Amino acid sequence: MPPKQHPIEAESFRIILSELGPHDFDDRQLQVVLRVIHATADFDFKHTLRFSPGAVDAGIAALRNGCNVIADVKMVEAGISKGFVQKLGGQVFAAISSDPEIAPLAKTHGTTRSTMGMRVNKDRLQGAVIAIGNAPTALLELIRLVREENVRPGLIIGVPVGFVSAVESKEALMALDVPYITALGRKGGTPVAVAATNALLRLALS
Repeated sequence: MPPKQHPIEAESFRIILSELGPHDFDDRQLQVVLRVIHATADFDFKHTLRFSPGAVDAGIAALRNGCNVIADVKMVEAGISKGFVQKLGGQVFAAISSDPEIAPLAKTHGTTRSTMGMRVNKDRLQGAVIAIGNAPTALLELIRLVREENVRPGLIIGVPVGFVSAVESKEALMALDVPYITALGRKGGTPVAVAATNALLRLALS
């Protein structure tokens, strides 16, 4: 079971709920939305978060099946509750730093380390929950792997932040026939990816 909420956290969630207003999220989606807003203090995510049909259930099922959780970068990896993942039988790692050959391969191929991290870990992406909060290039490469190389993640949490390719990568994600959680526009980042992942872990353990 996940730990009980600290009183300060519980009060924060009460305030968020009181200010959230009407919404169309189901109970499980709402838990993700609340944790994202709690992590960012940004109610815009009420309007910009998007869930593919059955995305939350797909993520919970994958986690309960002991899947790995793969982050794009180490900042995202650091925030994910590793103890929760391990209780469910999986491991957490950052694709960008999972192999010492990623940096030289990226240089040789003239691409980013984030792109190469996804490419090198192609086989490990199958059935995994993938949390991308920083690197649009990682999300774009993951989308290519789904389209061209039959990679089928359990769930993609694709919320890269930024001004270059972030919007386009999220729009491309929403065109895929895979379970996803994303956020429209430029906003996203480590706190969003971590909060969404940890919300799913708590639901998987409940």
